[in-house]
Amino acid sequence: MKHLVLLLLSWLTLGVQVEGKAVLAHFMLGNTVNYTTKNWESDINHAKASSIDAFVLNMARNERLPTQIYNAFTVAADTSFKLLFSFDYAANGSWPKSDVLSLLNEYSTHPAYFTHNKQPLVSTFEGPDAWKDWIEIKDKTNAFFVPDWSSIDPRKAANRSVVDGLFNWGAWPEGPRAMNTSGDESFVSALHGKPYMMPISPWFYTNMPGFDKNWVWRGDELWFARWEQAIQLGPEFVQIVSWNDYGESHYIGPLGAGDGVDVWDAFGRGEAPFNYAKGVEHDGWRTFLPFLVDRYKRNETDVEVQAEDENVVTWYRLTSDGASGCTDGGTTGNAKVQGQKEYKPEEILEDRIFYSALLGSPANVSVKVGGEAIAAKWEVEPKGGKGVYTGSVEVKGEGDVKIVVQRQDDIVAKVDGEKIRGDCEDDGGYRNFNPWVGTSGADAVRAGGVLGTVVTAMVVALIMG
Repeated sequence: MKHLVLLLLSWLTLGVQVEGKAVLAHFMLGNTVNYTTKNWESDINHAKASSIDAFVLNMARNERLPTQIYNAFTVAADTSFKLLFSFDYAANGSWPKSDVLSLLNEYSTHPAYFTHNKQPLVSTFEGPDAWKDWIEIKDKTNAFFVPDWSSIDPRKAANRSVVDGLFNWGAWPEGPRAMNTSGDESFVSALHGKPYMMPISPWFYTNMPGFDKNWVWRGDELWFARWEQAIQLGPEFVQIVSWNDYGESHYIGPLGAGDGVDVWDAFGRGEAPFNYAKGVEHDGWRTFLPFLVDRYKRNETDVEVQAEDENVVTWYRLTSDGASGCTDGGTTGNAKVQGQKEYKPEEILEDRIFYSALLGSPANVSVKVGGEAIAAKWEVEPKGGKGVYTGSVEVKGEGDVKIVVQRQDDIVAKVDGEKIRGDCEDDGGYRNFNPWVGTSGADAVRAGGVLGTVVTAMVVALIMG
C-alpha cells in the first residue's frame, strides 16, 4: 500500500513544479506565427504527458510575437505548466537591455513563469559580450541567470559575476564518434557547485543556405545514450534540444502542434532546397520520456516497468546511402563554420535501422525490411533486465520496415514502419538526413486529464483511509 501511494504521488507531480531537478525543452517561438490557443494547448499537453516541466521560449529580437507570448502564458497558467525566456543574441543581433527588461517585467512574476529558488529563471542563446547588461537586469527582476555562452570557454563564462549557472549547447558529438560527457564535465568543473544545465538532443541536420547552415552531426544512438549519461551525471537541469526546431531536425514535438498548422516559415527564409521535416514524424522519441525523466530526477537504477508501459521505438532514414539518383545537396558531416573538420555525411551517420524497447523482462527483437528478415539483437541491455534496451541493424535493400519484440510466442510490441526507398524522388532528388521515428502507437504515460483526476481521488482515499 505504501508503495502504491508513493507511486501515485510521483505521477501527480508530473504537472507540478517542485524545486530540485527539472527537465526543460527548447522551444522556437518564431515557429508559432500561425498558432491558435488550441495549438498551444496541444503542445503543452503533449509536453506534460512526457514529464517535461517547462518550455524554454527562444526569441530573436525580431521574433517577440507579443500575441503568442500572451497566448502561451495564458494556456500554461490554465494547465499548470511553466515557461521561461531564452533571449537569442545570435540570430538577429544583440538584444537591447531595455527590451529584455520590458519582457521580464511583464512576465517574470506571472504564475506560469518557471522559477528556481523562487527566482524567475532566464537563459540566453549566446550574448556573452552583453554580460554587463545583466547586472541591471538581475537587480531589477531578481532573475536566476543561466545563459548559454558556449562560444567562450566555460571557465571564462562561469567567472562572470552575473552567472548563477550555465547551459551548454554542445549536445552533439564531433565527427564519427559517440557522445561522451567530457564537455559536460568541463562545465561542471568550471561552475564550482553552481547549477549546470545539460543538453540532450536526438539529432541535428540542417540544409538552409540562406542561414549559412548545411551540415549533419552524428545522431544514431544519441537520444537514449544521452539520457543514460544524464542519469549518471545528475545535473540540476536538463534541456532537451528541441521541442519544435524543424529546421535543425532535432524536434521531438508533433509536427504543426498536431493539427497541420503551417510552421514551415523558416524553410523559406533559410532558402532550404526542400522541406526535410514535413511528414517526417519524431513523436516516437517521447514514448519513454516519463520513464527516463523519472529515473533522472530520482537517480534510481532499480526500476519497475509495468506490462502496459512496454513498447518499442524505431528510427531510421527513409533513403539509404545506396539510393539511386540522389544528391547530398552539399551537406557535410560537421561544419567548417563551426571550426570543425568536415566529413562526408555517410562517414558521420551509420546506414542502420535503430530500435529501442522499454521492457520489464528480457525479450527478443526481430527486424524485416521488404519482407526479408535481418538478424537483430540488443546491443545494450539494462542491468537486471528491466529498463531500456537498444540495438540496430544494417540497412539492406528497400521496402516496408517491421520491428517485433516478443517473448516466446507473445508479441510485446511492434512497429509497422515507413518504407525505406530506393530513390529520392519524394524529396526532389535530395538525400534526406532527417530520420523518421515510429512507435507501436501506445501513448506515453499520462498523468493529466482523466487519469490525473482518478489518481488524485485514489491518493486522497488512501491517505485519509
